[in-house]
Amino acid sequence: MIPHIWCEGCGNGIILNCFIKAVQESDLDTNKLVVVSGIGCIGRISGYINSDGFHTTHGRAIAFATGAKIANPSLDVVVISGDGDLFAIGGNHFIHAARRNLDIKVICSNNFNYGMTGGQSGPTTPLEAWTMTTPYGNIERPFNLVHLASASGAVYVARWTVMHVTRLINSIKRTLQKKGFTFIEVVSPCPELFGRYNRMGDASEMLRWLSESSEIHHGYDTSMADIGLRQKLILGEFVDIEKPEYSDLLNAANLRVRETLAKQERPTLVKLEG
Repeated sequence: MIPHIWCEGCGNGIILNCFIKAVQESDLDTNKLVVVSGIGCIGRISGYINSDGFHTTHGRAIAFATGAKIANPSLDVVVISGDGDLFAIGGNHFIHAARRNLDIKVICSNNFNYGMTGGQSGPTTPLEAWTMTTPYGNIERPFNLVHLASASGAVYVARWTVMHVTRLINSIKRTLQKKGFTFIEVVSPCPELFGRYNRMGDASEMLRWLSESSEIHHGYDTSMADIGLRQKLILGEFVDIEKPEYSDLLNAANLRVRETLAKQERPTLVKLEG
């Protein structure tokens, strides 16, 4: 397993390191921690963490995490996956888990393309960016992930890059202690494919781009936080609110049903003669 499978310059190893550091500093009971990942480069991350985990089929990380959390609400369920897995085939699961405010922590590694399968364009590929499937530049408007998360109902929404290690660790620690659906987008370099197609230089140059183009604005209007290759990258903690959590509401509803059924008169059994 070690060294890990990721390419040189990939940010997934940094995300793994930050998550492990956050878990350690949170004194989280790893016996109750479940890390779920999907298909893609970062999908292998659950295998590097000493806790229960599951490497799901494509797009089904949040669906599996939903079942785990509802079946055992005492678990700390974390989903770590990529932009393609979470927002292409898995997009419907994301918006409804956020709408329900299910207590799942979602961390998305956004490298702007499908890195594992050759560098095709995905739902976060910036306009005009070159990929294997957009050789003349992307014409599809990408998702603004933090706006999608906040509009869908997430109680905590943040965006960082792999260059903002301390801020990312603190953000993960905050979500681990917060009840409800939380979302952290982590902008991560893919120098082997996305960077090479867009002539962004090697890994160090991509990291320099992340650092120099970033501006931190907490509480920023997420509808204005689009990502483009030629504009400032807006980072920060954008949403931090409180809402009733789905598992609690579901358990309360089930309790009311049981109480109602218990109060109903039982039917009288009539013995038939003959």
